[in-house]
Amino acid sequence: MSLNLEDKKAVVAEIAKQVSTAQAIVMVENRGLPVAAFTKLRKQARDSGVYLKVLKNTLVRRAVADTPFSGLADQMSGPLTYGMGSDPVAVAKVLNDFAKGNEKFVILAGGMPNSVMTAKEISALAALPSRDALLAMLMGTMQAPITKFVQTLNEVPSRFVRTLAAVRDKQAA
Repeated sequence: MSLNLEDKKAVVAEIAKQVSTAQAIVMVENRGLPVAAFTKLRKQARDSGVYLKVLKNTLVRRAVADTPFSGLADQMSGPLTYGMGSDPVAVAKVLNDFAKGNEKFVILAGGMPNSVMTAKEISALAALPSRDALLAMLMGTMQAPITKFVQTLNEVPSRFVRTLAAVRDKQAA
């Protein structure tokens, strides 16, 4: 069923809204993928905050025109599924993990603002820790000197108390 002009404008507006907040777009070919498997992928994507949709390439080309993702327009051919999200690692991880288990689901290309990525680069991006894990590592690194300083300051009175306890025990004996 084809879309009328108003429906096409609405789809382009929806895609443009997603592209404006996206930090990564991944294009995947999914010929012959069973519906049950694709439904499972949609649930995983939704849980990870990834926008996943099968879209007409002409509509996506219009939506990405004059955006940092305009370089992807050359890669848009054939039946494609588009994954977009504000966390580039989450987008790459969800689609890459699903592609590992399904040979009919092939990552073709993707991009981050002002750069086009190959499937190999998307796999490398998927290997990175998630945004939350990176933030936790950063906070741990920032907190370590303060924690060590507090432990050092706390050691002086603790040592004094242990010394007094040793002297008391010695006098009691």
